[in-house]
Amino acid sequence: MSTRMIAVAVGVLFFVQMATAMVGTFQIDAFVEDAGAPPRLGVLLMTVSGLAVVGIGLLMYQVLKEVNRRLAIWYPVLRIVECTVSVAGGVYLLSTLEVIPNHLLWIYVPTGIGGLILCYLLYVSGLVPRAIAILGLVGYGLFSLAVPLDFLGTLNMNEGLGMLILVPGFLFEFAVLPIWLIVKGFTSSPGSDLTSARPSALAPGHAVR
Repeated sequence: MSTRMIAVAVGVLFFVQMATAMVGTFQIDAFVEDAGAPPRLGVLLMTVSGLAVVGIGLLMYQVLKEVNRRLAIWYPVLRIVECTVSVAGGVYLLSTLEVIPNHLLWIYVPTGIGGLILCYLLYVSGLVPRAIAILGLVGYGLFSLAVPLDFLGTLNMNEGLGMLILVPGFLFEFAVLPIWLIVKGFTSSPGSDLTSARPSALAPGHAVR
């Protein structure tokens, strides 16, 4: 795939993963509150979201590896971990009709770390405007800070300040980055051409300049 096609596919997958995750989470929360029928639709949507996340990771690696191969590999790895935790939680829910305690927080751990890696590589490479990368770094940074605070019970990410903290990351994932990728695609740094660069010209770990 060309980098332009990858950009469009990643942008679409960001929309898919966010939309399915929001609806799936709503379905599961409704089951927890009402103890009604098993939330099969919610689990299915969360699985679709997880698969979209894996797709994002694998596609982005094709571009990010030209920036820093050793660091870039961790992005798809963490996205696969994120999907695995989500699917495992869904299977457990359908099997026992109970949710794993703090199930979303366990999913959020690889989400935050992977997001920081993604945005750092976007920032140093200039693949997208640095303002977008900075928004992502802020969003995922706050997100990664909020997760342990929620685990400790000092913050609730589902209400009040906790939800406010999620706003930068939400804007990055569900608006700014996907729209930019679909409309504009990747923009290489001054003097570089990622679409035509030979593998030998960019040694692993060498940032594009």
